[in-house]
Amino acid sequence: MVRRTRAEMEETRATLLATARKVFSERGYADTSMDDLTAQASLTRGALYHHFGDKKGLLAAVVAQIDAEMDERLQAISDAANDPWEGFCQRCRVYLEMALEPDIQRIVLRDARGVLGGASADAQRDCVESMQRLIDALMCQGIVARASPQALASLIYGSLAEAALWIADGEDASTRLVQSVAALELLLRGVLVRP
Repeated sequence: MVRRTRAEMEETRATLLATARKVFSERGYADTSMDDLTAQASLTRGALYHHFGDKKGLLAAVVAQIDAEMDERLQAISDAANDPWEGFCQRCRVYLEMALEPDIQRIVLRDARGVLGGASADAQRDCVESMQRLIDALMCQGIVARASPQALASLIYGSLAEAALWIADGEDASTRLVQSVAALELLLRGVLVRP
């Protein structure tokens, strides 16, 4: 038996993730076979089993990768914002806009929900905690009315997550995005100290 180096193992894992992301995005989870995945990656089923356990484990890893990328993009918006309130609002709008991106729409918002039961508890917790810190800072600055930052973050995140699912599920996703952004702006104005 040939021993593989750590670098080779990491390369194999990365190849499987990249291939799965491409194929899941194009065909969807249900219409992708493990044999097709491994053939496209020029790897064996054993490699897939070793790194991810099964196809569902591979999907979970792809979703985690996409979630991490989404978080980075959203954090960059907050970091670059000159006005903290406008940065928060822009971050919320961009989250909704991401529902139009094919890999996010197909993999995260459609397939993950059906196969994995939606977003992982860890990913949701991280999103709510990040939003809670932003809301707490906005409250301290006198921009957002005083309330429980955790409760408000949970409500806003839950609204965004459900709206993103609604956008992704429709034939008229672009129209649904416009409607969701308008509703979001109405919702967010309601939390301001002086709307």
